[in-house]
Amino acid sequence: MTFQFPKIYPILDSSILPAVGRAEFLHRLGSELAAAGVTLLEYRNKNGSDAEILSDAAVLRAAMPGPNIKLILDDCADLVEQSGFDGVHVDTGDMPAAEARQLLGPARIVGTFGGSDAFLPGILDTPADYLAVGPVYPTTTKQTGKAPIGPAGVRRLRQQAGPEKILTAAAGITLETAPEVLAAGATTVAVAAAIFRTPDPAAEFRRWLAELG
Repeated sequence: MTFQFPKIYPILDSSILPAVGRAEFLHRLGSELAAAGVTLLEYRNKNGSDAEILSDAAVLRAAMPGPNIKLILDDCADLVEQSGFDGVHVDTGDMPAAEARQLLGPARIVGTFGGSDAFLPGILDTPADYLAVGPVYPTTTKQTGKAPIGPAGVRRLRQQAGPEKILTAAAGITLETAPEVLAAGATTVAVAAAIFRTPDPAAEFRRWLAELG
């Protein structure tokens, strides 16, 4: 895989989208994020119908056209082809990464949850392009029931994974803590609330990009 994972991986949760003017809001947001330099973004909608997810995906894809911007769909591997997205993220309890890879083929991105305090059995051999680890810090965006591992946990997992594996550190990461998490061995930090629950997400992303590079 030749795609270079950026240090910042925004996760756009559908909960921030307004009930009225949803498509217009989403298109404007996507366009602003693309202009701000986003190259990898995940769209997460845990409660919406397939029709809603595909509708939102079409708006995002139009606002953030490829090939230089990769869009990842959370969970719904069966909708990736229809959405025109570039890959999927599957968590524990979703479709296994091996099955997602078989469904989507070698060209698309497949990411999955790799573990918290320790890697899941056999996960380092899974055909996923990246492994998400965490929670690094406490978070209200996505409840996992797992204790935060902190940068020390990220460092321990990096030592277990070796230098080549792409690790995405997630949960509760802020601009102040991101440098320490990256220094501990994360390839990229996945960020939801810290970017999208601000008055201007694109401006906030630019701030992260300027700080982290």
